[in-house]
Amino acid sequence: MRRHLLPVLVSCALALLAGPGVRPAGAVSPHTDLAAQRAGFARALEAAESRPLAEFSAAARDYAQHPLAPYLDYTALRRQLDRASARTVKTFLDAHPDLPVSATLRDQALRALAQREDWAGFRSLYAGSADAELRCADLLSRRDATPDTAWLDAGLALWLSGRSQPARCDAVFEVVRQRGLLTEARTLERIALAATEHNLGLMRHLARGLPAAQAKRANAQADYLAGPTAALASGWPDDAASRRIALLGVTRVAKADPDAAEALFAALQGRFSFDAAQRGEALNQIALWSAASYLPDSARRFAAVPAEAWDARLHEWRFREALARGDDRAALAAIAMMPSAQRAEPRWRYFEARLRERAGDTAARAILDALSAEPSYYGFLAAERIGAPYALCPREASLEAPALRRSLEARPGFVRAMELFALGRIGWARREWDALKSSLSPDERRVAVALADAAGWHDRGPFTLNAGDDLAYYRLRFPLPFERQIRREARAHGLDPSWVVALIRAESAWAPDARSHANARGLMQLLPSTARMEATRRGQRYPGDAELFDPKENLSLGIAHLATMLERHGGLPFLATAAYNAGPSPVARWLAQRPVADVDLWIETIPYRETREYVARILAFATVYDWRLEGRAVPIAQRALGQRPAAAERHPFACPTTLPGSSS
Repeated sequence: MRRHLLPVLVSCALALLAGPGVRPAGAVSPHTDLAAQRAGFARALEAAESRPLAEFSAAARDYAQHPLAPYLDYTALRRQLDRASARTVKTFLDAHPDLPVSATLRDQALRALAQREDWAGFRSLYAGSADAELRCADLLSRRDATPDTAWLDAGLALWLSGRSQPARCDAVFEVVRQRGLLTEARTLERIALAATEHNLGLMRHLARGLPAAQAKRANAQADYLAGPTAALASGWPDDAASRRIALLGVTRVAKADPDAAEALFAALQGRFSFDAAQRGEALNQIALWSAASYLPDSARRFAAVPAEAWDARLHEWRFREALARGDDRAALAAIAMMPSAQRAEPRWRYFEARLRERAGDTAARAILDALSAEPSYYGFLAAERIGAPYALCPREASLEAPALRRSLEARPGFVRAMELFALGRIGWARREWDALKSSLSPDERRVAVALADAAGWHDRGPFTLNAGDDLAYYRLRFPLPFERQIRREARAHGLDPSWVVALIRAESAWAPDARSHANARGLMQLLPSTARMEATRRGQRYPGDAELFDPKENLSLGIAHLATMLERHGGLPFLATAAYNAGPSPVARWLAQRPVADVDLWIETIPYRETREYVARILAFATVYDWRLEGRAVPIAQRALGQRPAAAERHPFACPTTLPGSSS
């Protein structure tokens, strides 16, 4: 009996959308007290998620004019997509074309309709997609006994991919195959695409459809890419396909073992007639990964790269390699050889001045003078070297702007975003915000962030104010939530509070629910294993993995872990920061290879791009947070070494008369 009632119950719930006298979602009376309705609405939303639909329908009637009413219907409908009709879904989509979750619902409904092969319903909802599975389902929904040329071309385009396509596409590809379009030439073309994607399984799968000789060759290519050696390529013909695969193997080996890649390429050159571009690509990769590993043959390998094969990344690694071995002249030459646009970047202007200064070149001063007017890591370092104040020209977004507030409160998307945040529905809230922000004027955008920050939604500044004039709104971009606990925990562990909050800002941008692909969680992005180990080390009860999203628990264990990193690295924050990001083992390896002489120069030689930029970012962020907390800042050169001078000895801030583009 229940099986027959479900569509009816869904329709009853959705009838709220079109009932007489119901206003469009978001058309809320200005007198509506959303806070007073919040607890009741939360219960209605929970009912939509898990309670019988009859119970939900009764609860939903009380909130027909609530700005979030569509989310009740969306939630209830989402539960029933395996049975809901396309017409029911279309009713919702037509009523809420601009609701951010509508696109998600459409895709989910299309998958459900395809699963039960309701092709007429599928066609009524399909509006195009970049998703391969849905594109294949669309073709299946339009399949007939004699597919036309456009249908076959679309199927062939999906098949010609280096990636394995969804199982839903198999039936489409079978039709394309039966029509004789999956020719040997096209199969070889797809094998080449799969090789580029390093999809060896697909290469071998496709080889099954080739004649024996071609299949043998494709499998040999896959074997070579799995572990490239010259012997595996020794029997190949010297043709374009072989040269391409051989080169893919060289570039792949270069990342892990540049010495082996150089030997492999030398052997392959005796077999294959690579053209100049291919030779340049191989030599570029061998030199690049040699430098990134700081191998002794790096300089020789740089010299072997033809001029036309140089790119920005190779230029910057030529600089780092020379810097790491203490050859200032070669490092300056590396900067001089950069393209003008690259050389003009703050990083390279700073290091050019730094090395010129060390050589006694008075031209360094003019470079540092100009750079010191920029509010960035390199601008702050330049200011320290010449004794100039840090450049900071902060702007404020006032909440005392009635017209702007009224404008925002009249926008349904803003109302929905703020109320969803208040309900703890952060994912939906962010989607509403992202859909809204591009339509806001600059002033509206800043006031919106200020209102969100005042409501406790602290990550909106970092994620929203990140370009142009918005960069000058430092209080919004660098919020200070949980300040009391952070100061208390930092004091207990002897840590610099500005360093701690800078690290949090870099790790999560103050999003308590942040979760990385590696499963690092919360404000300080703790791995559960790290948090558990830190709790044991401190004799604390481990609260459980889920509790790492709780700011209180995360801050307690995260600050303790940062203190552990500092202790393990001799009380030097720049090393502890690097270890917090990359782990202690890589930092120990880097120190063994390149002992620290000058902190700013050593940071630039960190091999991992993420860690190198992370350390610089946190040192710059800590400077801005010092401005917020103290008004003056610990110089970066001293903070990196764990020195904390008295307030009177700290570095001042000032707004230059002419300030270049902000980039901090």
